[in-house]
Amino acid sequence: MFFLFDSLTHIANVEQVRTAMADLGFDPSLNRVFGVVLLICLALYVVPVTSILGAVLLTGYLGGAVATNLLTEQPILSTTLAPIYFGILVWGGLYLRDLRVRAIMPLVRG
Repeated sequence: MFFLFDSLTHIANVEQVRTAMADLGFDPSLNRVFGVVLLICLALYVVPVTSILGAVLLTGYLGGAVATNLLTEQPILSTTLAPIYFGILVWGGLYLRDLRVRAIMPLVRG
C-alpha cells in the first residue's frame, strides 16, 4: 500500500512531494516520472507472472532512494535505510508467495 500511495502522490504532484523532491535536489517536473515508474514496478510485482521482475525493478528503484539519501546526508537509521527495510519486505513477501523464489533462495539447505 505504501508504494501505491507514494506513486499516486508523485503522479498527483502534491505540494508535499514537490517540496520534498526539491529539497533532495530533484527538478519537481520529474515527480510524475518517478510516480509512473514506481507504479509500473508495483504493477509488475503484484502480477504473479511478472512478480520477480517487479521485485528486481523495485530493488533498483529503492537503491536509487538509498543513494539519494546518502548524497543529501539524511539520517541513517530512519531515512537512509528505510528503502532497505522496504526492500526486505518486498523480497520477504515474494519469498512467501512464490515457490520459485523459495527454490532459488532456501532458508535451509538440505
